[in-house]
Amino acid sequence: MKNITLGDLDVSRIGLGCMGMSHGYTGAGSDDAESIRTIHRALELGVTLLDTAEIYGPYTNEELLGRALKGRRDQVVIATKFGLVSHAGDGPWNLDSSPANIRTAVEGSLRRLGTDHIDLYYQ
Repeated sequence: MKNITLGDLDVSRIGLGCMGMSHGYTGAGSDDAESIRTIHRALELGVTLLDTAEIYGPYTNEELLGRALKGRRDQVVIATKFGLVSHAGDGPWNLDSSPANIRTAVEGSLRRLGTDHIDLYYQ
């Protein structure tokens, strides 16, 4: 697979958006084992950019990706998003990009993804 440079990141030209595995479509979240097999197959085919967000589920998509990447973290670039969940009590689908919310969001994403770093974190 061909790669491209995004800033300082070297990624496959084809990425895998993981939202539909646990959010947004009929049947989403109904077969985590199949979703994990899909992620593993994408890695085998050379996909290195995986995209998720805390709002997908909410939270369950990052958890799924974390399980799928256990022992494979060094093979991928993880992109995840924040800002559509207020951790100050308003919950999902409430915009909150305050510094306090961002700190809480990134800590939660790191925990759910089972990693010590996020390669691309955006609103």
